[in-house]
Amino acid sequence: MSDAPEPDGGPARFTLRHASRLTGRDAFGPVFAARLRRDAGPLTVRVAPNGLGFHRLGVSVPKKAGNAVARHRWKRLVREAFRLNRHAWPGGYDLVVVVRPCRHPESFTSARVAALLNEAMPRLHAAAQRNPPGGAADREPKSR
Repeated sequence: MSDAPEPDGGPARFTLRHASRLTGRDAFGPVFAARLRRDAGPLTVRVAPNGLGFHRLGVSVPKKAGNAVARHRWKRLVREAFRLNRHAWPGGYDLVVVVRPCRHPESFTSARVAALLNEAMPRLHAAAQRNPPGGAADREPKSR
C-alpha cells in the first residue's frame, strides 16, 4: 500500500470522503465517453484519467441486478473494496463500476469484489497509458 495523498492533501486514509465520489449524470458522462473499460465478473469497470492525483468512484447498479436490498448491498461492497484498495492503484482516475446481474450475488464478498477491482485497475491503467485521452483514437476521422 502506498501513501497516496487524500483529496485534502493529507496522508492516506481509509475513509471515503465526498471529494472521492462521483455523483450525478454530469460526473459519469466523461467516464463513459473515455471508452476505457474492463469486465471483471459481474462488474464492468470504466475509467477516465482525472488529473487530480487521486481516484474518485461512482457506482451504478441497475434494477435488473435485484431488489433494493440487493442493489444497496452491491453498492456497499464496491465502495468498501474501493475504499480499502484505491491507495495501491496507479494514477488518478474517475471510476464508474457498473454491476451486471448474476446468478448468485449473495456469494460475493468485499474481498472478492476487491480482487476483481485489483485485477482490473492495473490493466486499465496500462490501456490508458497506451491510448491517452485526446490521442489518435479519440479524433474524428478525416472526411474527404
